[in-house]
Amino acid sequence: MTQTNSRHQFTDQPIPAGFEALDRGSPFVGLIGPIFHKVSDGRHVIGIRLEHKHMNIKGIAHGGMLVTIADTALGVALSLATDGKRPMVTANLSTDFLDAAHAGDWVEAHVDIQRIGARLAFASCNLMVEKKRILRASGVFAVLRAHSHG
Repeated sequence: MTQTNSRHQFTDQPIPAGFEALDRGSPFVGLIGPIFHKVSDGRHVIGIRLEHKHMNIKGIAHGGMLVTIADTALGVALSLATDGKRPMVTANLSTDFLDAAHAGDWVEAHVDIQRIGARLAFASCNLMVEKKRILRASGVFAVLRAHSHG
């Protein structure tokens, strides 16, 4: 029982002002969330409160989890920037781990879109815990052709 309580001890912490629940994303993203979104200074920001389920065996945020947040943030920002009219998939994602995050931390992914072309889109983001940068990522996304259903 104690373990179950500790797994959810951070879910009741307040979400920072300006963030709203993000209802888009794949079923996989639903497994890691909830995730939140806001626009700040014209840039998309994705946020998540880290929970016990996001930690590795050493008690810090799992690297795969942080990469998932970065990839999700980049994809969501690109989708929002095109009103969802240009479907994209990750073609390349490069990440650098800079520092650790812990259960209870509020992680924000600050996304910067460099270019959305006819075939490729380019964006980068920094994962932040307060003013500490914990991960930087750069992504290339393939712009998919619209498929007609019929």
